[in-house]
Amino acid sequence: MKENYKVGIIGATGMVGQRFITLLYDHPWYTIEVLAASPRSAGKKYSDAVSSKWAMDIEIPSSVASMTVMDAAADIEKIASMVDFVFCAVDMKKDEIKALEEAYAKAECPVISNNSAHRHTPDVPMIIPELNPEHAEIINAQKKRLGTKKGFIAVKSNCSIQSYVPALHPLKEYGVTKCLVTTYQAISGAGKTFETWPEMMDNLIPYIGGEEEKSEIEPLKIWGKIEGDKIVDADTPSITTQCLRVPVSNGHFAAVFVSFEKKPAIDEIKKAWKEFSGIPQQLKLPHAPKQFLNYFEENDRPQAKLDRDLEGGMAISIGRLRPDTQYDYKFVCLSHNTLRGAAGGGVLMAELLTAQGYMD
Repeated sequence: MKENYKVGIIGATGMVGQRFITLLYDHPWYTIEVLAASPRSAGKKYSDAVSSKWAMDIEIPSSVASMTVMDAAADIEKIASMVDFVFCAVDMKKDEIKALEEAYAKAECPVISNNSAHRHTPDVPMIIPELNPEHAEIINAQKKRLGTKKGFIAVKSNCSIQSYVPALHPLKEYGVTKCLVTTYQAISGAGKTFETWPEMMDNLIPYIGGEEEKSEIEPLKIWGKIEGDKIVDADTPSITTQCLRVPVSNGHFAAVFVSFEKKPAIDEIKKAWKEFSGIPQQLKLPHAPKQFLNYFEENDRPQAKLDRDLEGGMAISIGRLRPDTQYDYKFVCLSHNTLRGAAGGGVLMAELLTAQGYMD
């Protein structure tokens, strides 16, 4: 592992790209070398390209404000020669994203992707670092398919599953059989603020396109196993979801109902949550929360406004664990959707892969 890695942000003007900047501009391992976006932003100073679209709660860092934005598609070879790897969060059609990310990988530039396009490519790992770090091993098979020595793609899972899948993961030893989940998702998940989406004030929308399918299927890849040159999805548990957009700026909430083969006691569940940690905690990665899963005994917690920023927005908050009349138990949980659920989860995945030598 080197002392410092040069990184690029592809899709730097969007909300997730902006969040990547706030997490990376003073990172102890990484230096932002390239910002890239669409042709309409290319050639402009970053501060001019993003202009009034800057939605973060800090000013644009001075180290990137005057950087010239490059063309994400036209400048692939040049960008690849300037960086050790890139973070990708672009707003394009799915087939265009797949082609773009593979082009970077074939240019020997690893891609840490926030996009959904490659989440179901069998040899592309979809990693929640505390849960399935072993899936990084499939990268060797992917490199063989792509014909690369260094280039590969690794993706972050959907933001909606970041709250409840980590909470379910330590309970797998009891045989999780079925889950019913309703998510209440913040407007920043749609790349919006209340200023740009005033229709969401005093409102709720009971549909988010494609979200329920992602929320039901993606956990099974997280819990899957590597078999040969692909990741094979797990068969269980059975998951059904509903996903709602709610008038909250940041923080995705989930109400979870769950049943088990071997029903644990409530104290056993709380103990499993408290004691659970993963490789990011063992390695003390820069963006790893010290306590990953946090249970609140108060009946009115967690709350988005109070708890979404726990441990820099990288921890999961859980509460209201109690018996259910149709499932074994029910509880609620919360994650910060643009930190743990998006850019922060991508940065933590990059830190894991860096520590494991995949960026060298």
